[in-house]
Amino acid sequence: MFTGLVEAKSRVLSKEPLGAQGARFVFDSPFTWLSLGESIAISGACLTVVSFDDHSFSVDASPETLRLTTLGELKAGDAINLERALSAGARLGGHLVSGHVDGVGTITSLKMVDEMCELSVSVPHELSRFVAKKGSLTVDGVSLTVNEIEGDVAQLLLIGHTRAVTTLGALQVGSRVNIEIDLVARYVERLLSTREA
Repeated sequence: MFTGLVEAKSRVLSKEPLGAQGARFVFDSPFTWLSLGESIAISGACLTVVSFDDHSFSVDASPETLRLTTLGELKAGDAINLERALSAGARLGGHLVSGHVDGVGTITSLKMVDEMCELSVSVPHELSRFVAKKGSLTVDGVSLTVNEIEGDVAQLLLIGHTRAVTTLGALQVGSRVNIEIDLVARYVERLLSTREA
């Protein structure tokens, strides 16, 4: 479980094939400690640390992860957001994030307003019904508040701090981003659908 509050940016050091369709990634490590088997969110996708040293760590991505996220598009040198799993008793400053990416969205507009950026992202149609005004949406692992939702397009606001400490500051129109809908919305939908059955 995560909060959507990115702890650090990192870069892809290498990407190698793993089996027929998976991949092993090596990332630059900004953390002074990691543990084998630890869960870590890579631009919103929860993966497992399979090896590490003082300067880097590795994760394995399944074909399903590569298919449903933007991780399959990563190459050496690309920037990513990192967040370690939430520890018991820690403050929950963002919202509950599972690290299970629901789909890929596309940035449709960016507009600077002083130090802030108004951002619109087209959410996959099958997910847009889970997005609510003043609700939460995770974009590349970052917990954001939805200002408006019009059809399949969510409007969000990035403050200067978020732009500086995450990869969202480098987004451009057409950029593809990992989307995770609010966990509560997912469970409400499931409860309602089983009640109607």
